[in-house]
Amino acid sequence: MSEDLAGRFLITLDLDGVTDKAALMDRAVRDLALPDWFGRNWDALADSLSDHTVWPEAAVAQGLLLVVRGWRAYAEANPDEWRTAREVFAEAADRTPALTVALTLGGSS
Repeated sequence: MSEDLAGRFLITLDLDGVTDKAALMDRAVRDLALPDWFGRNWDALADSLSDHTVWPEAAVAQGLLLVVRGWRAYAEANPDEWRTAREVFAEAADRTPALTVALTLGGSS
């Protein structure tokens, strides 16, 4: 089955240079414009990705395409953490049909 992603609101989570959970959470706050109360833990990230009230208004109307790029260094430096991050992305996308998470396979630029 094919899903039409055209017209979705695009946000890029740029993990270039990220090698640990704290840096991933900092990047998530920056790139996803998460609120000050964001807890900087895995559960908070899953909740934020699934919570339309923290999405940009256009994303609520259009659906959200989250593209994660530059993740390979993190995956190599902390494979267990990266596995957890992937699980969080998958869980959020599974429970939120309007959310699609895509991992880029290209270079970090």
